[in-house]
Amino acid sequence: IEGGTHVAGFRRSITRVFKSYGEKEGMFEKAKVEIEGDDFREGLSAIISVKVPEPQFEGQTKTKLGNSDVMGVVDTTLSRVLVAYLEENPKDAKTIIQKVILAAQARAAAKKAREMVQRKSVLTGGGLPGKLADCSEKDPFRCELFLVEGDSAGGTAKQGRDRSFQAILPLRGKILNVEKAMEHRIYDNEEIRNMFTALGVKIGTVEDPKALDITKLRYHKLIIMTDADVDGSHIATLILTFIFRYMKELVEQGYVYIAQPPLYLVRKGKEQSYAWDEEDRKAWIEKLANGKEDSVHVQRYKGLGEMNSEQLWETTMDPSTRTLKQVTIDSAAEADRVFSMLMGDEVPPRREFIETHAKYARIDV
Repeated sequence: IEGGTHVAGFRRSITRVFKSYGEKEGMFEKAKVEIEGDDFREGLSAIISVKVPEPQFEGQTKTKLGNSDVMGVVDTTLSRVLVAYLEENPKDAKTIIQKVILAAQARAAAKKAREMVQRKSVLTGGGLPGKLADCSEKDPFRCELFLVEGDSAGGTAKQGRDRSFQAILPLRGKILNVEKAMEHRIYDNEEIRNMFTALGVKIGTVEDPKALDITKLRYHKLIIMTDADVDGSHIATLILTFIFRYMKELVEQGYVYIAQPPLYLVRKGKEQSYAWDEEDRKAWIEKLANGKEDSVHVQRYKGLGEMNSEQLWETTMDPSTRTLKQVTIDSAAEADRVFSMLMGDEVPPRREFIETHAKYARIDV
């Protein structure tokens, strides 16, 4: 069942009972914040079970309960129980109302922060981020923006890039984990604001005030370029979490990529080659030195900053030689579940995932 009159009755009861209690106690007036219906239900999970003789279903798929009398029954029954509970448990009641007020304050702050992002975007007259090294090309179809980990690697990337169509935006360390942060703090974060501004996107469309407006997107390739180690993978995951939650349209349009820098440089004399994994490294040692590892020099790249600008261009940025992984969403529901599990507050599901997939882990030593 996908909603229906039983859910409508539940929502109406929750809103009406909690609103009445908060007004009676004067808590809303003291908070000086406008309360909306969604604030009463923010973060709430519920199971609603009803038995209905001769149920009627609506919608094309017939999965929405349509019996009008059910709404009143659920509303009346739940309201009676809730009113009694709040009267008998005033401490819990005040905690609930305080949670409602906090949700309203967070919603208002998030709205204000979203509006600030819009005002400061290039679309509304704000300047580009100071750290952004932009490209000269103006056609978004040909333009690329590299999100680079740190100023050091950012400097190397700026030197090695093709300035005509490649832009560089260095990010300061690990960005905010948006899965755990409150929405207004996300929009207040400098690195996240810089990404909005550099990309030329803003929050809010004619159809949906919370949707991403990409009509004036400045780049059609957004490339995440981080170190080829555990920290780099974590930073890439944090960026992907932010993009999935707040810029999913970019993924759906096929604009998001992950750069694949090499792990090794294998050299013997004047001959050398790059290796992207352990098997690749062994293969090049076999080819260059008949498998005799002590006769070759192997350099392990722990970070992008260990490569000079020519090496970074040749291996990771040159469209004719680089490898990019395109980020796709096969199932939005599954992606939502995985991001919540890996980046959210609940530890047991994450522990279970790690234990199940431990044999596939790439150990960085």
